[in-house]
Amino acid sequence: MTALLILAAGCTAEGPTVIVPAGPGEPARTVPASEASAARQAYNEADVKYVRMMITHHQQALEMTTLASSRAAREDVKAIASRIADTQGPDIKAMEAWLAKVKAPPHEMTDPMPGMATPEQMTELKAAKGPDFDAMFLRLMTTHHQGALTMATELLQTGSDVFVEEMAQDVLATQQKEIAQMKAMQN
Repeated sequence: MTALLILAAGCTAEGPTVIVPAGPGEPARTVPASEASAARQAYNEADVKYVRMMITHHQQALEMTTLASSRAAREDVKAIASRIADTQGPDIKAMEAWLAKVKAPPHEMTDPMPGMATPEQMTELKAAKGPDFDAMFLRLMTTHHQGALTMATELLQTGSDVFVEEMAQDVLATQQKEIAQMKAMQN
């Protein structure tokens, strides 16, 4: 009898309903099951901000990794730089495609992004070679990745688009592993 009451409570004349969670501090909504996927996948301003900022963040990482092939002394530094470039280049394309798909409105890039190297640090990295480059690259890229973790964590608390949340989860998984590798390489 209890099971019937619970089942009946989740149904309307239109059919079963689904509770769709909202952002922190926002009430959940109940929608027909046929609309649940669309209700959960609607993007919000936090999604657009994250994607636009992460594109810029990844572009700087690519700028840094490009330098490694001609300036790094260590093969392991060249290898991790190559792996970072191999993932972040396609990530940028996926994020740009998402922005186009949802016809996202422009987002003014006024917020500072955590982990970004300053122009002065980038100039120093471009001038460095050999062991000096290796040490500076590992330090700057570790900080850069830590900034991306901060951004991804914030998105998971404020975003609403499933695809963007999946990208943020991927950033967390991939970059936490790379941070551990780079820290080990610094010792």
